[in-house]
Amino acid sequence: MTGLEALLGGLSWEQALFFAVAGVATGVVNTLAGSGSLVTLPIFVFICGLPAPVANGTNRIGVLFQSASALWMYRGTGKLRLEGSFRPVVAALIGAVAGSRLATGIDDATMNLVLGGLMLFMLVVLVVRPGRWLHSADVSVARSRSPLSVAAFFAIGVYGGFIQAGVGIFLLAALVLIARHTLSSGNAIKLLVVAAYSIPTLVIFYMHDQVHFGFGLSMAVFQSIGAWIGVKYVVGMPRADVWIHRLLIVMVAAAAVKFLLG
Repeated sequence: MTGLEALLGGLSWEQALFFAVAGVATGVVNTLAGSGSLVTLPIFVFICGLPAPVANGTNRIGVLFQSASALWMYRGTGKLRLEGSFRPVVAALIGAVAGSRLATGIDDATMNLVLGGLMLFMLVVLVVRPGRWLHSADVSVARSRSPLSVAAFFAIGVYGGFIQAGVGIFLLAALVLIARHTLSSGNAIKLLVVAAYSIPTLVIFYMHDQVHFGFGLSMAVFQSIGAWIGVKYVVGMPRADVWIHRLLIVMVAAAAVKFLLG
């Protein structure tokens, strides 16, 4: 290992460059919408040479750090609204523990077809009647407590525990379309949900020797910077919900292509 690689935490300068660009970009994207793991997971596999299960576990470090960083930034703006978040958080956390324990046994081809189909469905939901995503109604705590809402967050938690990629999009869909949060308030709760379940899932992957802390922490630094930029952008931007909706469409379309075409 050269002196420069030691300074970069074991990364070569080429890897560090990939981490810097991808980490900041995915930190922004995951804060505003989701699916940033579609970028970080391939980097861990193809650039760092990690096995896919280890990449899946290692990816949770950056997800946890960027979610916590973004939540801290939201708190500083005074616009952090978490009404109705308790049951979604608990349901998703329980589901994520189950999902992380099941994160083996499904072949890649089947998983890609399932995820691609889900993303295509979500793309249709986003494009048809976009006004459903852009409402300005007050947060409905009662809807967040409904059996449908709790079941949806549990199912999303199972998926998030199994594989992180795309979970932010499903969380936003449940928060906006079922629990009736706005996209802006839903974004904050999405970050809380992901931060909460990332802790036990990371522990489970670690217990199965599927976490590379060197690569994970290095990526987490840049993802946290991206999350900080993302929150600054969301909070200070006029018509934030409209732009988040547009970004969601782009990310879902890209995710569908990635999963279905490889």
